[in-house]
Amino acid sequence: MTRQGRPVFLDLRKIRFPLNAVVSILHRITGVFLILSIPVLLWLLDHSLASPEGFARAVAIIQHPLGLAALAMGLWWLLHHLFAGIRYMLMEFGIGEDREGSLRTARDALYAGLLATALVWLGLIL
Repeated sequence: MTRQGRPVFLDLRKIRFPLNAVVSILHRITGVFLILSIPVLLWLLDHSLASPEGFARAVAIIQHPLGLAALAMGLWWLLHHLFAGIRYMLMEFGIGEDREGSLRTARDALYAGLLATALVWLGLIL
């Protein structure tokens, strides 16, 4: 509420977060998704090790277009979380703590995650 006692209209669609805030939020979200993906990965591993038919089913699940999309997203989750985590470790040592350094390292972490995902994905496809 403002000084006059009137409520403040807060349009969340018009709020623009700085890039370092976006990278921080994505770091948290990817961490949650990585934790939530563990049961699915363990289930796939269990199926693939149970029998040759189970292995064929696990391969079929992964090779399905939705499975490939999930694999690509999981790869990005992992790599973004890795590079953003490295960014935070560097900040613990005083690297990139100022405003310009923070924005630069946030941009670098975001681009590094995307670039590494693209390179690993191309390596898997070729």
